[in-house]
Amino acid sequence: MPGTLYLVGTPIGNLEDMTFRAVRILQTVDLIAAEDTRHTGKLLHHFQVGTPQISYHDHNRYSRTTELLERLQQGKSIALVTDAGMPGISDPGYELVKACAEADISVVPIPGPSAAIAALIASGLPCDRFIFEGFLPAKSQARRAHLEVLQTEPRTLIFYEAPHRIRQTLQDLLLLGADRQIVLARELTKRYEEIWRGTVAAAIAHYSSHEPQGEFTVVVAGADATQPVLSEATLKTELQNLLKQGLSRSDASRQLAQQTALPRRQLYQLALSLPEQDER
Repeated sequence: MPGTLYLVGTPIGNLEDMTFRAVRILQTVDLIAAEDTRHTGKLLHHFQVGTPQISYHDHNRYSRTTELLERLQQGKSIALVTDAGMPGISDPGYELVKACAEADISVVPIPGPSAAIAALIASGLPCDRFIFEGFLPAKSQARRAHLEVLQTEPRTLIFYEAPHRIRQTLQDLLLLGADRQIVLARELTKRYEEIWRGTVAAAIAHYSSHEPQGEFTVVVAGADATQPVLSEATLKTELQNLLKQGLSRSDASRQLAQQTALPRRQLYQLALSLPEQDER
């Protein structure tokens, strides 16, 4: 008879968030598949869990899925954990769960902490309808293209972001509007937990003078359906038309800023990306 795959949520910082059920499952399964066995080893030691581990991470998830599936088909019970939060949420897990579903192997979720949900409910932004986008693309061009698709999304947006990219991501979030409400939650459940609220423009100013530290969960208000949203392509076309009229990049950016109420600095950066001949 096939075994069972348990998806076990683990603390995102504070160990007191570990549930009694999660500890019991980790104690009783035959094997724990962990994203980082050293990291999970510390958690297991704290809760006096002696169950053996095996690695399951981004670099071996395809080959390991086959191995774990075979063990489950042999009747073994396996708990899947990641470094923090719920397996499969911006972490490994999807491929294994999909394989189990296709093989008719029981999959049991053991709910636990989630940085996305924790930040959302504390944000003060609408929680009734939201979308989770995980990590945005690392490269600015791809990130901006992705954000442009989300410009008219009315639901609350949730992203994850690393501290070394948060400043550039905030700059790119100007595509959604300088006055768009944003909440930056970092170090959730940990000693230096901080939940910052304001506008995108204010967030840029704040983190220009404060060094970003810790992993960020970014919650952004959805688009106001009454406000028209101009795509980056449209803005570039408008800038090109102004440049062809003989305006400098600076003057063209200032004039378009007055017409659209968008930040002049954002438009000037777009103007700088246009080919040199467009300024004739």
